[in-house]
Amino acid sequence: MKWTLQDYPDNTAYKARNLVSINAGWRSIRPVIDEKKCSGCLQCYLHCPDGVISKCDGIVAIDYDFCKGCGICARICKLKAVKMEAEPK
Repeated sequence: MKWTLQDYPDNTAYKARNLVSINAGWRSIRPVIDEKKCSGCLQCYLHCPDGVISKCDGIVAIDYDFCKGCGICARICKLKAVKMEAEPK
């Protein structure tokens, strides 16, 4: 099967801030966005399985109450604007 652009999703399954149960208590690492490197392309948002990334007034942010720390956002960022850091104690 040959894939075309129409075969790929152009949006995430849920709007950001859709989760209702805080689930980040077990996370040991978390993504941190370097605002100087971030272009605001929102590829991290499109690939986030939990929809915890949002953009407000041109600034991309992560809702840490619901982030599981999977690191997909850091892996997908071509500009390396997202990096995983140890969870603060």
